[in-house]
Amino acid sequence: MLSKFQGFDVIWMLAAFLLTAGLLWALQPLARRWNLLDHPAGRKDHAVPTPITGGIAIFLAVLVMFFWTGASSPAAHSFLAASALLIVLGVLDDLYDLRWYWRILGQTLAALLIIYWGGVRVEYIGPVFGMSPTALGWLSVPFTVFATLGVINAMNMIDGADGLCGLLGLAALAMLTAAAIYSGNDLLAARLSVLVGALAGFLLWNMRLPWRPRAKVFLGNAGSAMLGLVIAWISFRLTQEPKHPVIPVLALWMLPIPVMDCLVLIVRRLQEGRSPFSAGRDHIHHIMQDAGFGPTRAAVHLAWVSLLLGFTAAWLKRMQVPPPLLLLAFALLCVGWYALTVRRERAVAFFRRLRRAPAACPQRQASLPLPEVE
Repeated sequence: MLSKFQGFDVIWMLAAFLLTAGLLWALQPLARRWNLLDHPAGRKDHAVPTPITGGIAIFLAVLVMFFWTGASSPAAHSFLAASALLIVLGVLDDLYDLRWYWRILGQTLAALLIIYWGGVRVEYIGPVFGMSPTALGWLSVPFTVFATLGVINAMNMIDGADGLCGLLGLAALAMLTAAAIYSGNDLLAARLSVLVGALAGFLLWNMRLPWRPRAKVFLGNAGSAMLGLVIAWISFRLTQEPKHPVIPVLALWMLPIPVMDCLVLIVRRLQEGRSPFSAGRDHIHHIMQDAGFGPTRAAVHLAWVSLLLGFTAAWLKRMQVPPPLLLLAFALLCVGWYALTVRRERAVAFFRRLRRAPAACPQRQASLPLPEVE
């Protein structure tokens, strides 16, 4: 059928897109009634209280589409259960600002659901430390939990500007879709058609557009956590399936910007004696905005750079570059970003040069809008 390309179903994608967009419209009055709103305060730059129902709409759309398309496997059911848990936890966090250890506990339970109910886990990490695959053995469960928490919190921490988390998530899903199609994994490609459509439906309301200067809805903590779980779940299934092998180290390159930004910020905040989960204007998009990039421009640039890095890594693997070198390259990327951002003004100057604009005058810097924090 013309609507399908090796498992990826365009009809399912369009249905998920329309369903998510429609749910977001329908949830707006309910969001105001239940106070599911992100209120302007502190460093947040949105002018009016904004619904944080993006995650709820994406989850409901995926739930409907999975059952409509006959997703009846333990892996799919465990994923939906884990997503529901994160949605409830995220809504409570948005309403009551939960302590970080409650969030970590809920995320750990979600990871254990996909491990023990769905049978989705990281059992080997490929030929990373040598030329033969490294089996994890009894470390499989803790490694899977650690990796899941890492991706979830990387997406939560990068969710600080209109369209940014959604575009980076969409870039990751696009690369995972290409990997699923290339490796012949029709089942995952079909699931990804639903997830891509749902996320695109959210971005229709979240992106800044010429006729709409601000986002109409945010992901909320529920949405960013679910998006992180989606990327982790797909990555585990894609890299651990013997019939459709994709090396695990490529998963890092599917989400290079959020993972790099998260790792560097955790190290820096610990060095400063701060909690890794504390808020601050020290993310990559904050630095870009200080250099004169608007929120939309920063999000679009980071998304295409993410795609470029991911597809370059995949091409290098196809050219028989050893996996240890790909891991080393990612480590060097993180080290380079850490070194560049040791002095914030140097990082701002770097992005100003990329923007090919003269240094902004003090008045222009003062007028730059301050983005939201995570």
